[in-house]
Amino acid sequence: MNGNVVDDRDQVLGEAVRLREAGRREEARERLVALSARFPQDTEVAYQTAWVHDTLGLEAEAVPYYERALAGPGLSADDRRGALLGLGSTYRILGRYEEAVATLGDAAAEFPDDGALRTFLAMALYNTGRTHDAMEMLLTLLAATSKDPGIAGYRPAIEEYAKDLDATM
Repeated sequence: MNGNVVDDRDQVLGEAVRLREAGRREEARERLVALSARFPQDTEVAYQTAWVHDTLGLEAEAVPYYERALAGPGLSADDRRGALLGLGSTYRILGRYEEAVATLGDAAAEFPDDGALRTFLAMALYNTGRTHDAMEMLLTLLAATSKDPGIAGYRPAIEEYAKDLDATM
């Protein structure tokens, strides 16, 4: 690519992101779809295109862009995390629960400190009938991250009970 093409790509991408952030999502979508057609292998453009579709409630249309964004190199770690979360949560809302669990499970393993990924994974686990795993994940996350003094005071108990909610004495 020559410099003018890259500069044009960067300018259009930046403008589309600003439009999305300003709430002008449909205008952003139009620009990003056109840009994605011009740069079909560009993972950053694909991610931004997926994201804008999601914000418009066009989840099914977002999926191929998320998949394209994650298929190649080039995303920053933060954008990769966002694309994995976006794809996994989009699979879940579309009823593609097993794909959601697989995507979000891999993402949570790759980004173990990300509570949002684990929260969405717990929802997908619930949708697949794995309620014990979902509750364990949510209770563990709650115990580890809550600033509520009542929860913090019971943190050891919550963490222990999270391992097996069916256990009795």
